[in-house]
Amino acid sequence: MIAIVDYGVGNIFSLCSSFARIGADVKLTGDPAEIRAADKLILPGVGAFGDAADKLRESGLGDVVVAEARKGKPLMGICLGMQLLFDESYEYGRHQGLGLIEGRVVTMDPAATQPETGQAAETDMPAAETQAETDTPAAETQAACTHTVPAGLKVPHIGWNALHFPESRPKSKIFDKIDQGDFVYFVHTYHAIDCDASVIATTDYGIQLTAAVARGNVYGLQFHPEKSGDVGMKILKAFVEMEV
Repeated sequence: MIAIVDYGVGNIFSLCSSFARIGADVKLTGDPAEIRAADKLILPGVGAFGDAADKLRESGLGDVVVAEARKGKPLMGICLGMQLLFDESYEYGRHQGLGLIEGRVVTMDPAATQPETGQAAETDMPAAETQAETDTPAAETQAACTHTVPAGLKVPHIGWNALHFPESRPKSKIFDKIDQGDFVYFVHTYHAIDCDASVIATTDYGIQLTAAVARGNVYGLQFHPEKSGDVGMKILKAFVEMEV
């Protein structure tokens, strides 16, 4: 059984329908016991990073997801769910992610306001660790918002765009059923950076954007496979058929 983690933030209906179309045994659940019993996990998400991170933390489901992933259980984050896999996000402040994949999430909008230097991450870390986060150098904070698309391109990045697989590593098994250059559907303003070691697909939108990542048993898709037609169905099917 594949558990779709229900924490109150997600593209749930279309995602459930897509898995049903390929005959997958899935269950939408916020029950920690069912999440622990599942063979694989899906972490969906739409909306703002901070709100979603708060709901994961307050529900206790964030800890459950991290614990299961660290045991080796396959986990796939989709859209905002992918962004939550990273260390932190600079969306409307600075927020701590799940820390399953190294990297940060920043805006692609060249007109966006720069985050305030030294703003503490919204986190339940001990005071000493929070203070260490607060002392972030100005250069590092500035760097988090320099990965923006050229002026004139519409933001958010909405629509169909092609996937490109890095030549430096073998094609990920999550993409076994699709080809280089296949198109998928994106809707996002924020994107992942400082994650080169985990990037398994990129897309071009004035700059190179991270389209998908993987670290061991943990996968993340910035695009919406459930809105990506046959290509998206093939990606979901590859995850379903992946050996545990």
